[in-house]
Order: sequence, then structure tokens, then C-alpha cells
Amino acid sequence: MKKWCIWAALLLLTGSAAGAGAQPPGIDVPRLMENAATAGLPAQARRAFDLTVDEAIERALDRNLDIAVERVNPQLQDLTIAESRSAFLPSVSSNFDLGRSMSPSRSQLDGAGRLSRRTVETESGNAGFGLEQALGWNGGRYTLDWTNARTETNNVFFSFNPSFSSNVALSYTQPILRGRSIDPQRRQLLVSQLNRDISDVDLRETIANTLADVRRAYWDLVYARASVDVQRQALELAEQLVRENRIRVEVGTLAPIEVVQARSEAAARRQTLAEAEQQMRTAELALKQLIVSGTDDELWGADINAVDQPLLDQAPIDVDTAIRTALDARTDIERSRRQQDINTVTLRNLANATLPALDLVGSFRLQGQGGTQLISSALGGPALITVPGGYGDALAHIAQLEYPVWNVQLQLSYPLGHSAQKAAHARARLQVQQTRAQIEQIELQIATEVTNAALQIESIRERIDAARVARALAAGPLAPAGRKLEVGPSPNVFVVPAQRDLATARDTELRAILDYQNAVIEFERVQQTSLSRAGISIVGGGLGP
Repeated sequence: MKKWCIWAALLLLTGSAAGAGAQPPGIDVPRLMENAATAGLPAQARRAFDLTVDEAIERALDRNLDIAVERVNPQLQDLTIAESRSAFLPSVSSNFDLGRSMSPSRSQLDGAGRLSRRTVETESGNAGFGLEQALGWNGGRYTLDWTNARTETNNVFFSFNPSFSSNVALSYTQPILRGRSIDPQRRQLLVSQLNRDISDVDLRETIANTLADVRRAYWDLVYARASVDVQRQALELAEQLVRENRIRVEVGTLAPIEVVQARSEAAARRQTLAEAEQQMRTAELALKQLIVSGTDDELWGADINAVDQPLLDQAPIDVDTAIRTALDARTDIERSRRQQDINTVTLRNLANATLPALDLVGSFRLQGQGGTQLISSALGGPALITVPGGYGDALAHIAQLEYPVWNVQLQLSYPLGHSAQKAAHARARLQVQQTRAQIEQIELQIATEVTNAALQIESIRERIDAARVARALAAGPLAPAGRKLEVGPSPNVFVVPAQRDLATARDTELRAILDYQNAVIEFERVQQTSLSRAGISIVGGGLGP
């Protein structure tokens, strides 16, 4: 009776093995990936966090530390621009001083007066204000000075005592050749503005590369979870074979060595499952690193449940349009063009520095005098008439333009021989020609990368089709192998290789689908940016005027 029960159990198990092993050729791999994505991890008290691709991208834009670091650089460049512009801001100066001097009188011409008075005493006060500014549009520079003085003394030769004087002077220097169109200060400002544009390009590049990394890491995690599910199913089939072989050994239809072989295969599947779970954890950690703000982020200690599934787009690829898009918008070519603009500005400055320094200098000054006027009959004699006055008289003279002084001059300087400026300009001109060739090289590299990325997509599409056929064919032998168990041959000879081939075919198809997602991501990325911050050589500033 016991023997008949064992045979009945054996028949039931062989029937279930045949049903489980003979998966239909149309196995739904996306459904398998979806089941793996939503499956919980074994017995861990960690909160699961459902996450879509769009949510991962949004988190990266908000929390990725590389992007946060790069966002500071445009602000730093804004400060550099402000620093460069400060060279063209007006500068105000002022001075104020009081003083008193006592000098011994050595002759009557010292103005001490009586012979008994041998000391010339003078009290003075000065106040001045100045304004100076370099103009950013034509290289000119102006200075405006307003000086005031008060002097009170016992010197008898003074006609005003106390005396007030005021002067307003305006001076303007205009370069005619060197320094008129550009100078080192304006070059620095233009370069700072171009570097600000480059920092924006660098930020776009960091964002594009980071988001591509996020998408790749997301699909890596989806693949890793699906791979865990595939290996778990393979382990279940291997353990089921162990149980069946033990029953056959008990009824005497199978040699004990078959159990050992089945257990060996189950152990190998268990090891493969452990490796797949480790790869899944590594993929999850790689994704977290891109989308969390730190270890205190809520997502850091949670299990990420990647809920989106990959889509296979069979639309044709327009390579020519993609190349044009990349040549117009890719960050490396845009950076190179901005760097070429910097080189052009530097070349202009070096060319201007080779010109003679010819400056037109003009000045205009107004003077005013006031105070108590002393009118005497003779030089050094006592004052006969005292005319009251003060500081307002000096200002009135200025307002009425009573004592103008003007001056115009040309200043010329020119170095003889082959100057350092000419050598720097010749070197920069050659470097600019070299950078043009570098830009053409980058354009060719861009076209090559875009074309290669498109070819990768087409190739992987063919791989996916082939992998689907291989997986369907690998599932077929399990049905005949299951039926062979009923007629007596060793099941390990048929079932173990068939199970191994099916697991490999499933994993190969999953790998091809993941490679397709990565190829699409790469195709989109190469139209926006490059992995390295490619650019061209920057011409040195050389010697300025």
C-alpha cells in the first residue's frame, strides 16, 4: 500500500514539473519584470518606497549634490563680473586738514612786521573732494577735483587775511590708438561675461549627465530586481527537482547519485540568487546616491520599488536630424564656441597693445579768491581800507567763470624694435587658428558619437528579437523532459540543462532590454552633452598696454 502511495505522489509531481517547466513560448518578460519590481524583499523591516522614472528625475534635480555644487558656479561668476565692472565705477576721494606753523623771521621780506616780532605765524585749513572714473565704452578717463583752502597769518604782505581760495579742475584723457577700442580692464570684463555663459553651459551639462545617470541607474535597478526574480524561479525549479529525485530514490527507480547532482545544481542556483540579490542592492545604492541629499534623506534608509517598466520603441531613427541637433545644442561645442569668443577678445586686446600710445589730454580749471581784503598805501604798510569778504566770494568767482585756465595736449609713446606685445600677438594669432581646427575636430567627434549611438539602438533591437526567440526555444525542451521522467531515464540529463538554459535565456532577454534602455538614454544624451568637459585651448592674455 505504501509503495502505491509513493507512485501516486511521483506521478503528481512529474505532472506538475512538466507543467511548470514547459513555459509557453510567449512568456511575458515585461510582466516578469513588473512582478519582480513590485515584489517585497525577504523579511526586512524597511519601508518600501514606490518610485517612477519621472519622480527619480525630479528628486535628482532637487537633491542631487553634484547639481547643487554646480549651481553655485554661475553665482560665483556673477561676482567675478561685478568685480570686473568695479574697474569702471567712479571713485570718490576727500581730504581735510588743519595746521599751524610758526617760522622765525630772518628779514623784513618775511612779512613779520615790527622788528620786535621775529615770528611769522600761519594757520591753515584745507578741504578737498575728488571724483575719478574710467569709462568702459571708449577707454577714456576723467578726474574732477574741488579744493578749498583758508589761510590766516600775521604776514603783512598778504592782501587777504584771512584768505579763502577755491578751485574746480576737470581733466579728461582720451586714448586715440592703444586702449581706445579695448584695454586689459575691458578684456577682463568681456572674458568674465563669457565665462558666466560657460558656467551656465557647465550646469546644463552636469544636469544632462546626471539625469542620464539617474535613468540608467533606475533601469539597472529594474533589471536587477527582475534578474533576482528569474534566479529565484530557477532555484525553485532546482529544489523541486531535488524533491522529485528523493521520491524516485525511495521507490527504487533512480540512483542516489541523481539526488546529489540535483542538490549540487540547487546549491549553484542558490549562489546565483545570492549574487543577483547583491547586484540588486548595489544598483539600488547607486540610484540612491544620485537622488538623495544625504544620509538623512527619507529615501536613504528605504527600499526603492521601481514601478515603471521599459518601453520598446520601434520608431525609425533620423540620424541626420539628431546630428544637426547635437551640433547646435551640445554643451561641448557650445563651450568651445564661447572659449573661441574668449580667444577672439584676447586677440583683439593683444593686437591693440601693439599700437602706439597716443592720448589726447584736456584740462579746464576755475579759480576763486575771497576773504577780508586789506588795502594799504605801500607794500607791507598798515591797512588803510578793510573790505569785508569771505568764502562766498571765492565761490562767486567760480560760478561767474572769472578766472578760467584750460590746456590741451597730445602725448605719444611707441616702443622701437620688435616689442613683447607684437610677439604675444603673433603667438595668439597662431593659437586662434589652432583652436578653429579643434572646433572642427569636436564637430566630427559629435557626429561620430551620435551615429554610433543610433547604430547601437538598431543593433540592440535585433538582439532583443533574437533573445525572445532563444527564450521561447529554451522553454520548449522542459515539456518533453518532464514526460521523460515517467518512462525512466535519468531526469538530471534532461531537466538540469533545460532549466539552466531557460534561466540563461530569460536573463539574456532582460539584459538586452536593459541595454536598449541604456542605448536610448545614450542617444538622447549625446545630442545634449558629452561625458567629459571637452573644449578648446584658451589663449593667454599676454602683455597688455
